[in-house]
Amino acid sequence: MVAFEVPEVDYTQYSNRQLIAVPLVVLAVALGVLAVTYAFTGSPVTLGNDFTGGSEIKVQSSEPISEQQATDLFGDSVVSVQQVSGQDQYIITFDNTGDLSTLTDTAEQADGITVLQSGTTSAVFGQQSQRFALMGVGIAFLGMSLLAFALFRTFVPSIAIVISAFSDIVIPVAIMNLVGIKLSLGTVAALLMLIGYSVDSDILLNNHVLRRSGGFYESTYRAMRTGVTMTLTSIAAMTVMAISATLFGIDLMASIGIVLVLGLTADLMNTYMLNVTLLRWYKYEGVSR
Repeated sequence: MVAFEVPEVDYTQYSNRQLIAVPLVVLAVALGVLAVTYAFTGSPVTLGNDFTGGSEIKVQSSEPISEQQATDLFGDSVVSVQQVSGQDQYIITFDNTGDLSTLTDTAEQADGITVLQSGTTSAVFGQQSQRFALMGVGIAFLGMSLLAFALFRTFVPSIAIVISAFSDIVIPVAIMNLVGIKLSLGTVAALLMLIGYSVDSDILLNNHVLRRSGGFYESTYRAMRTGVTMTLTSIAAMTVMAISATLFGIDLMASIGIVLVLGLTADLMNTYMLNVTLLRWYKYEGVSR
């Protein structure tokens, strides 16, 4: 069995400014990406059909259907083509510019294609889903913040958890915009999971440093041995899921896996650079003032 040993980082080599600069710069760039996206689209993240409305048809085809072939057949309203695993059936999703009856007629007239099912998501329902999703993320984030302040009852350690969790969400959302992953109910679920992951690793670190015996650096390393191992294991599992889902054409699961990998990677940086810096300042400077 392969053993994984977390290396001990010599934090004394770096000043607080050096350590905190990297996560803050990355966060600032991510916020900039969201601001530019909002300026061009009216939303900080590109919204999928779950939130904008659209149509989809399920077809059976004697030949494989690629996204390019679907675009050639139906036009630019095609959003995605997803094969039903192990079958000669495909789910073709369209944005809200496509008329369902016209799309269905086009599919039925094509050689080798049989329409099995069709449906639409109205823009009104999409907006309602958007409100519920934002409400869910907001409630989860508020609950996480209240939990942090209830556990530590001190401003700096608590706000460190909140900032780290905020950054863990903002960074993957910004990268989603850059790589073309749209926000869906599935990726919202992934963001909610990231809040849980972030709180877990940050509370683990804060608890070791503030409530257990030993010096600051000894306590930090103890927390890292557990936290880094847990996070890297999760990253490996989500990477396998994303690759497998991509190979089998399960786009939603692939997107969820990618978002979780991005968020967990950001969590490593934010927990053991941003959070550690704020805790070190609090322990050696903030408490004495």
